[in-house]
Amino acid sequence: MLETSMLERTPRRYELMGALPFVVAHLAVLGVFWSGVTMAAVWCGIGLYWLRMFAVTAGYHRYFAHRTFKTSRVAQFVLAFLAQTSAQKGVLWWASHHRRHHALTDRPGDLHSPRQDGLFYAHVGWIFNHTSETNWNGIRDFARFPELRLLNRFPLAPAILLAAAVTFWLGWPGLFVGFFASTVVLWHASFTINSLAHRIGRRRFQTHDNSRNNVWLALLTMGEGWHNNHHRFVGTARQGFYWYEVDATYYLLRGLAWLGIVWELRPVPQRILDEGRHHEVATARPPQSAVALAADGGGRR
Repeated sequence: MLETSMLERTPRRYELMGALPFVVAHLAVLGVFWSGVTMAAVWCGIGLYWLRMFAVTAGYHRYFAHRTFKTSRVAQFVLAFLAQTSAQKGVLWWASHHRRHHALTDRPGDLHSPRQDGLFYAHVGWIFNHTSETNWNGIRDFARFPELRLLNRFPLAPAILLAAAVTFWLGWPGLFVGFFASTVVLWHASFTINSLAHRIGRRRFQTHDNSRNNVWLALLTMGEGWHNNHHRFVGTARQGFYWYEVDATYYLLRGLAWLGIVWELRPVPQRILDEGRHHEVATARPPQSAVALAADGGGRR
């Protein structure tokens, strides 16, 4: 049973220090007007965007928050370290925070709900709220690993090390374009799942929340945009439930499974797949490919 305090609207206790990295990173992007832009820095930024997006979606989300596959202790640490280079706080903070989101999605107590607090607050406003503490009761399974607790204690350390490495390699353009610009884009792409994926798209499953499937967000976030699928069944390593729903994170996880780095990728139960197909038939909307959905404006209605 959820604690009574969790069922109440999250108190608005805005904190400057918790939001300081967010503000600094946005301001640092302006440094490109001083450093200039090089193609090497641009390609670095693109590469770091996709690498860290995968680390967040596969690591923070599908592994640490939902435990949808298994891996070794070493690979677990590497996933956590890479995810923390995104500067989205510590691995244990992120996973415990997300578990609470699923327990209270779009209800009082959800930390970022467009239904409860509006689109802007769900996208970025919650970052400025009092959200710095890790809910240890919600992450006891992974909190037993001292190396993960250490990472969580110093959440910005991996990002700082990455920024230093990129600066050493590519100079100031590498820092401001390759690191800061790609980090800011990565943040906002990730945050669209909290905001836009609860407002824009199609609802295949009649979940209690407002989650929706959106092909554009799925492409931008390597599969996270199949958000209504995810809220219908969180215990699977894939979020694009059907072959025509592009889920790049899942494809890469399949590749890592083939290499023996991860294993026991949890599938979508047949009953869930049948339920989704039944809805498509009942609504006379046959399955559409990602290309067709895109041509249809992401399936908005």
